[in-house]
Amino acid sequence: MTVRLHWFLPTYGDSRAIVGGGHGTPAGAAGGDREATIDYLASIVRSAEQFGFTGALIPTGAWCEDAFITAALLARETTTLAFLVAFRPGLVSPTLSAQMAATFARHAPGRILLNVVVGGEDHEQRAFGDHLNKDARYRRCDEFLEVVRRLWAGETVTHRGDYLDIEEAVLAAPPNPVPPLYFGGSSRAAGPVAARHADVYLTWGEPPDAVREKVEWIRGLAAAQGRAVRFGIRLHTISRDSSAQAWQTADQLVAALDEETVRAAQAGLARSQSEGQRRMVALHEESRRTRSWRHARSLEIAPNLWSGVGLVRGGAGTALVGSHTEVADRIAEYAAVGIDEFIFSGYPHLEELFWFGEGVVPILRARGLFDAGALDTPAVSIPFVGVAR
Repeated sequence: MTVRLHWFLPTYGDSRAIVGGGHGTPAGAAGGDREATIDYLASIVRSAEQFGFTGALIPTGAWCEDAFITAALLARETTTLAFLVAFRPGLVSPTLSAQMAATFARHAPGRILLNVVVGGEDHEQRAFGDHLNKDARYRRCDEFLEVVRRLWAGETVTHRGDYLDIEEAVLAAPPNPVPPLYFGGSSRAAGPVAARHADVYLTWGEPPDAVREKVEWIRGLAAAQGRAVRFGIRLHTISRDSSAQAWQTADQLVAALDEETVRAAQAGLARSQSEGQRRMVALHEESRRTRSWRHARSLEIAPNLWSGVGLVRGGAGTALVGSHTEVADRIAEYAAVGIDEFIFSGYPHLEELFWFGEGVVPILRARGLFDAGALDTPAVSIPFVGVAR
């Protein structure tokens, strides 16, 4: 079995310190020392493509730039890398969403993947004019994705449901290939929707035993629908030549935080209605209570799994920390419990991508866990010199 690798685009800013953002973060609260210009983001996606990554996740929310527009601007900067575009069903019509994805797919075939984000905070949804509660958003999402799937299949769709009223919708040019749907959600309401529609079910980075339980839960629900689902995980990474160097970097990230910064971030995250966010917060709850979070190793919740990022960042709050070999070991461990795709990031995102790409990727290739991209460069003919490599 081989895995697919994706990187993450910090469309709210980057830094050598942990940057806030993610679920529960208000508009304008995220940011960093490095502006997320298109030129900077382009340097990240070009590097990810060079290392053989499948795609790059672009987040959605009030705290970051629009994902669809960012992906469209970056598509011309690469040739094979796909863009995992996060979007919120219900903020625009399913017909328009299906049309946008089909247009992208026509101009960049096979290079759009869609990450369905229902939204975990009522207050943020209301800022976008959406006043449904969380469970109702999942029910609306179910209808939304049914309409989108039918439109992509070339049908003329009339749908009258509890939340959507669509009359004789049709796409002029359905996408080929059809964009795969990535879907996350840890709540009871999320499972059935994921089982019916997801091509890849996403989870945040909990310890392997907890991830195994999620995989078995969704796999069982999908099987009852006559479907098979792939599984992905969202993690940060700190990979270095030695374990000591990696943990030293984690200590430096923690040292840049203070009690007030952590307290304020946690107060914001406490408003989240996301079950996944609740589980992320619980991973470092004891370390915050005892104030031992100032020592990075106290936040190691499983071998090489560090919950320090979640002290100030919503959403994905854990990182794989260790030597290149140790990080590769943990990837293999998650693969063994059913994870097919990994979405990584780090601080700063460009530099951490090179640490991972040059350190971990060769180990994964040697073990047969990763085979995308070309390792050997073709011979280059240099005028007056001859053939060189």
